[in-house]
Amino acid sequence: MKDLFEKFKNDKGPLGNYADVAEGYFVFPVFEGPISNRMKFNGKEMVTWSINNYLGLANHPEVRKTDAESAAKWGMAYPMGARAMSGQTEKHAQLERELADFVKKESAYLLNFGYQGNVSIIDSLVTKDDVIVYDSDSHASIIDGCRLHQGKRFTFQHNDVESLDKMLERATKVAEKNGGGILVITEGVFGMRGEQGKLKEIVALKDKYNFRLLVDDAHGFGTLGETGAGAGEAQGVQDDIDIYFATFAKSMAGFGAFVAGDKDLIQYLKYNMRSQVFAKSLTMPMVEGALKRLELLRQSPELKNKLWSVATALQKGLRDAGFDLGSTDTVITPVYLKGSVPEAMVMVKDLREKYNVFTSIVIYPVIPKGMILLRLIPTAVHTQEDIDITVKAFSAIREKLESGVYKRIGEEFIKKMRG
Repeated sequence: MKDLFEKFKNDKGPLGNYADVAEGYFVFPVFEGPISNRMKFNGKEMVTWSINNYLGLANHPEVRKTDAESAAKWGMAYPMGARAMSGQTEKHAQLERELADFVKKESAYLLNFGYQGNVSIIDSLVTKDDVIVYDSDSHASIIDGCRLHQGKRFTFQHNDVESLDKMLERATKVAEKNGGGILVITEGVFGMRGEQGKLKEIVALKDKYNFRLLVDDAHGFGTLGETGAGAGEAQGVQDDIDIYFATFAKSMAGFGAFVAGDKDLIQYLKYNMRSQVFAKSLTMPMVEGALKRLELLRQSPELKNKLWSVATALQKGLRDAGFDLGSTDTVITPVYLKGSVPEAMVMVKDLREKYNVFTSIVIYPVIPKGMILLRLIPTAVHTQEDIDITVKAFSAIREKLESGVYKRIGEEFIKKMRG
């Protein structure tokens, strides 16, 4: 019998194998200073496109004031205990009512964290007799929730309604045989590609098949739709989403999440979601802070308008410069390039050290081998100067990538870093 830990010595995983040269710089980087469009990294000011602060609320004066006053009044622990035991307050209930109203649902339930919330929602909704059908590009939290499912599950090709139709046909046969139901899961906005999920087309399949629809709208909440209620509102199908999920970690610049739907559904989840029944309640500073953030979402449409102004200018600038942004139809701005992991590391180092631009790098296994994705996250606090600097910098690094400069020094760079 092998030692359970023996495998870790030889194979640390696709990303972990680069940990000795990547940690602290390419992964687990440390930023300094207030959350904004410009932050310090390694002592240098960078134009920063890697912060989930869509509406610029992280350092909004009203938000900072509310956060500070709430922390001073309640401390960071209150209320202690799970909601069902000793963690309930009127503020929690108020936030749930206001969130439900904002996303046009009967009821809502607060969740401690988005990731565990997604996992636990899925786990609570299905039994072994039920069937899950989900988009192949779904967030890791959705995939992990589906892995807990003891029954049948099918994936459909990303945003491919024809593929979903075929999977629903198969799922219907299984569900009818088992006496179960069908749960379809997709995203309002896919966080890497920036594409909206085809919610309108998926909803149309309800005329043909009997299923319930769960939408993870983490990136759509606050950024899409006339009022900011998300991708469902933008596509005119919010009422047809049975289970609506979003986090506070994007537009709300905080932590925590919520799920919304009809009253009976939410009542069931309140008493059956293990991640909430057996975990501490969301703390009061975040609850009161979320109430202030939601107030600003409702009363300050100019924040969303400014975000879209920045995103539109950024995407136009990059496309005019000849960059491939895929089929994004949201503010998320992916830039697709071709190259190896060593090339990507040298290129990003160049981008940061020579051009003072910081953006997230996405490589295999998140995307296929041979591809590099630089993902830019615009915010309402970015400026035209930030955009101009970035487009110029991206053009310079692309020239070096395509000419083979990064290929020549990539492997040497890794060897040198490893000593």
